[in-house]
Amino acid sequence: MRLVCFLSLLTVLSSVDCGNILVWPADWSHWINLKIVLETLMDRGHGVTVLLPDTSMFMKAKESDRFSYLPFNMSMSSKDINDFFEELLHFSIYEMDELNLLQISMKFYKLVSKNVDLGLSYCNDILTSPGLVDKLRHEKFDVILTDPIYPCSEIVAEQLNIPLVYTLRCSIANSVERMCGQLPAPPSFVPGTMSNLTDKMSFTERIISMLFYLSQDALANFVWRKFDNYYTEYLGRPTSFCEMMGKADIWLIRTYWDFEFPRPFLPNFKYVGGLHCTPAKLLPKDMEEFVQSSGDDGIVVFTLGSMVKNMTKERSNMIASALAQIPQKVLWRYSGEKPDTLGANTRIYDWIPQNDLLGHPKTRAFITHGGTNGIFEAIYHGVPMVGIPLFGDQPDNLAHMKVKGAAVVMDGIKNMQTQDLVDGLNAVINDPSYKENAMRLSRIHHDRPMKPLDEAVFWIEFVMRNKGAKHLRVEAHNLTWYQYHCLDVFAFLITIVTVVLYISFKMCKFFIMRCCFRSKRKSKKE
Repeated sequence: MRLVCFLSLLTVLSSVDCGNILVWPADWSHWINLKIVLETLMDRGHGVTVLLPDTSMFMKAKESDRFSYLPFNMSMSSKDINDFFEELLHFSIYEMDELNLLQISMKFYKLVSKNVDLGLSYCNDILTSPGLVDKLRHEKFDVILTDPIYPCSEIVAEQLNIPLVYTLRCSIANSVERMCGQLPAPPSFVPGTMSNLTDKMSFTERIISMLFYLSQDALANFVWRKFDNYYTEYLGRPTSFCEMMGKADIWLIRTYWDFEFPRPFLPNFKYVGGLHCTPAKLLPKDMEEFVQSSGDDGIVVFTLGSMVKNMTKERSNMIASALAQIPQKVLWRYSGEKPDTLGANTRIYDWIPQNDLLGHPKTRAFITHGGTNGIFEAIYHGVPMVGIPLFGDQPDNLAHMKVKGAAVVMDGIKNMQTQDLVDGLNAVINDPSYKENAMRLSRIHHDRPMKPLDEAVFWIEFVMRNKGAKHLRVEAHNLTWYQYHCLDVFAFLITIVTVVLYISFKMCKFFIMRCCFRSKRKSKKE
């Protein structure tokens, strides 16, 4: 009886340190990263409540989930959202190469505007949902954990008077991190995300880097005006999207130094890339038998992610024909029509346990579209890659892996030919340097003081324990752009130097003239 009472007392005492967490999530692969963090927080005794839109593609309330959901209705249908992503994917894969620069810019602006409208719809549906904000106030949350792919979590954090923690991979050209988070990014050696540049740039590449930053910043400022107007109207005071984002206490960035190039950092930015990676588990019996049948040649794992459900028959036949020419067995995640040229060494699956396959000792290569999750799983297990980038940050992600010697990258799925894929696979499988470089990145990934999942959880709990982390937030947030770059100081110093030089010049001129005048008078007297 005493033991039961003692254990009960421990439970009560330990619950004092547990917090109540509100989650403002994003869909698709973003949810995969976030869900594992939430489950770990639940294991540590915290309460977790997730805002759940009825149009969600990946986030579904299940009885097996231990966290609570707060559902809300979206004015935009799931078909509208799916159509937008289909349009984005089609533009990136099939249209971009056929358009000139002006047409690409116009189409890109159109897609960005649609994405902004989607974000504002998501935002407005939550903030105007009957009783939802009042219910959030009643729950007395300790922190809001949010993926800023959807805006307005900043408004909720301010209204509930609770700290704000971001979890994200990146924004285009790091615009959000630089302009809102004040993360330093000299364009001379910090390439903008999606610029496909490295940290070692020639003069021409530095020009491209500078122009890339300037163009993306101009686009961001133009697009963010809609957010600025919404924030100002809702809060009833002049404010901006970037100003509100800059109030975040901690930024959990889903990348790490095994992937990134060295760059300046801030104390409230934390790299937690690869937090979803785990040791490989046993494969299903039939899949394991197929893998073991590969013998010494091993297997190739192939997936283009969850968004590519099918492709043109011409492309699928081309890929299948290439896969049939290699001695390895291939496990291909593909839900489209079965290719006519599919070889006996290739099996098609609607879904594969990607992490477990990459961690299998018989895996020789990974054919990937370059999604961040897949790349970090390949790094975690030390598997070289063949990249087929599709859209978004994927070309840039694979450019990082290529320059680090762990991947061969195809020229997009539209331009790739059968022999290109065969040559790429033969290179990463038969050239030992690719495996060696992949293993080197894997060692870097594992050689860190704390596992990335533990670090993400630590900083969320840190914010809850300390009621925020404003002491880690740099003073740059309170400076104007000219103060940040010390232009006012330079102007002041230049003015002082100019005045001193002017006075010195006038004095010298005065004394020279006086001396000359005296010399002339003396000469006349003589």
